[in-house]
Amino acid sequence: MDQEIEIISSETRKEKIKNFIINKKKSIITVIILLLLLLFSFFFYQEYEKGHREGIANKYNATIIQYESGDKSKILISMKEIIEDKDKTYSPLAFFYLLDNGLIESKEEINKFFDILINEIGLDKENKNLTIFKKGLFNSEFANENELLNILNPVIKSDSIWKPHALYLMAEYYFAKEEKQKSKEFLDQLVSLEDISTKVKLEAQKRLRSDFSE
Repeated sequence: MDQEIEIISSETRKEKIKNFIINKKKSIITVIILLLLLLFSFFFYQEYEKGHREGIANKYNATIIQYESGDKSKILISMKEIIEDKDKTYSPLAFFYLLDNGLIESKEEINKFFDILINEIGLDKENKNLTIFKKGLFNSEFANENELLNILNPVIKSDSIWKPHALYLMAEYYFAKEEKQKSKEFLDQLVSLEDISTKVKLEAQKRLRSDFSE
């Protein structure tokens, strides 16, 4: 008797499953198609990104070769296009190549490209902080106090390896403006830090002894 009941229950479950599949056939097919489309889209996107990145790399290398061989006509256009492609590797390389070789004159345009690198291409934490520090270093020659602090504060208020460099830059900025008390405050912050570059800390201590000792 128990076996008969078990057989009937098993048959009932099978029938229910069969009816469920029949009744939900369209929905099941739709879900399967969507999953296949998602899978296809993922692999297509991966291949597209790979090909696109290879194209950027080739464009960057070709532009450098052309420029260094004497054809200087296209470097600005090509490198700006690479920057605006927002690639984590080649956009920074393109920008700093232009900057280091003095090929961009506009301060506004330089800061615009700095902001693209900092805010739009997804740099990892320390590369982003390094870029912020470099933006501060560039602007330190002409920015006012508030502008420079606004640029560097994300690094100064962090635990970044670039924090001591940002503090030292602010100390030098104030020292050049003969605001020695503010300069000393930043140097004091720097030397109080733990686990930082010995070279930077020694430089700050040397500056405190030579220029701020009473």
